[in-house]
Amino acid sequence: MQTTTTHLDRAHAEVRAEIARVDTKAGLLLALEGAAAAGLWTAATVRPLPAPAVALLAVSGAFVVAAVVVLLLAVRPRLDSPGGVRHGFPLWATLTPVELGEHLAEQDLAADIAGLARLATAKFGRLQHAVDLTLTAIAPAVLAVAAALTAR
Repeated sequence: MQTTTTHLDRAHAEVRAEIARVDTKAGLLLALEGAAAAGLWTAATVRPLPAPAVALLAVSGAFVVAAVVVLLLAVRPRLDSPGGVRHGFPLWATLTPVELGEHLAEQDLAADIAGLARLATAKFGRLQHAVDLTLTAIAPAVLAVAAALTAR
């Protein structure tokens, strides 16, 4: 039978792994967004297109840019917590060595897990929003291709 401490240690490791996972996914999506932006730019500038196609590519590009902004917010470091409650290394940086030792001796692992879980949930929410924006960018891009092909 596992002790509560073992369960807390496992939960702590799990939530930290989820934060690393979401940061990795966001990084991959940022690369995809860069490729999408380059593709849209190339499609819009390589040869003359009808005005509706250019407008649709601009709309698609706006969704890609919005997704990039959301992804950057997802990976942006949070050195403070909502409500001003500080924990982890941002708090430790403000403590003397003695205060740090005292703080770590009485640290509440469950509270740290809860704070990290809130952080992971917020990051995954932003990642989900960025994916939705990226998916939305596909429709105007497809319509732009159709508009360009029918204008020939």
